[in-house]
Amino acid sequence: MRHPSATAALLAAAVLGGLGLVPAAAHARTGPEVARAAWITSCYDKKERDFAPCGRWRLLWRDGRQTTIRDAAITKIDSAGKETRDPSTFAISGDGKVLAYERAGDHRLVVRRAAGGPATVLPKSVRPKGLGTDVIGLDLSSTGDKVLIDYQDDPARLPAKVVTVATGKITTLPAEDTVLGFSGDGDEVLATRLQGDNTTTMYAYRLDGGAPIKSTPPQVVANALAYALAPDGKTVAVFTEGDTAKKRPPRARIYDLETGDLSAAADLPVKADALPYAPWWTADGRLNVVVHSGDERETAVIRVLTVDPQSQQTTQADKYTISKTRHAYFAAGE
Repeated sequence: MRHPSATAALLAAAVLGGLGLVPAAAHARTGPEVARAAWITSCYDKKERDFAPCGRWRLLWRDGRQTTIRDAAITKIDSAGKETRDPSTFAISGDGKVLAYERAGDHRLVVRRAAGGPATVLPKSVRPKGLGTDVIGLDLSSTGDKVLIDYQDDPARLPAKVVTVATGKITTLPAEDTVLGFSGDGDEVLATRLQGDNTTTMYAYRLDGGAPIKSTPPQVVANALAYALAPDGKTVAVFTEGDTAKKRPPRARIYDLETGDLSAAADLPVKADALPYAPWWTADGRLNVVVHSGDERETAVIRVLTVDPQSQQTTQADKYTISKTRHAYFAAGE
């Protein structure tokens, strides 16, 4: 299955026994034990004449602290088991309390609390024999109780998998789809499929095995930069890029998979070149989006915006920076 090219908890009362977690309040993305992002330093390799990830992955916390993740791999491995020059796979849940990453040494995929404690090792079958982590992408549900594993193989032959962390249950999705992430309550996965007539079909797959909701969205939706599925399993937040020539900022719309209704566009309060890459809903219906700015070798500025789906008013929930020495970073919810 392919990953998108651009590179959502009161109702989410799932049992996280394998992680020793308890469900948090839906608005509780605050406090010292909430991770904002993970990042890794970049070092110049004189032999290769290029930059590469180096050192250890670091967590940037809500209170400004930084800590290292000692058991996380620095880089991915290829199908032969050799280290690549790409940073390893990483994800942080939208509430900032759960991590998923590949472990140093054996490159097994693991999930654990951001605050520490034992890690839950995911089944070996999520990385089939002969497959490197260089073609694997990770996404966590908003509370981290489920992991979405996507395979960036070409042509697409491997179906994406959803692992329920506490039980190890694996649900597979159609290999021909592009997965876009979990719904706000983690009960559905949003995906798209390019059809033979060059139209795009959008699906909301129910992980309990129920029939999916599907629709053929208009071009402005099909060509958007980022998407997020609401807890109701049918409402999709759609984010489009800004236009620097027209000085128009990125925009947000709401699309209904069942009715086909599309809201008017609402401008985000950011510059035209800012990129809304990581939207997610919380289980109580709050819509958040992470907006990035800052080129390579420049300090990255990350803003977390909360969008009211009804009024489409936007407020800034958080803002932080990541060092210009970074090689890569992953924001919570991304």
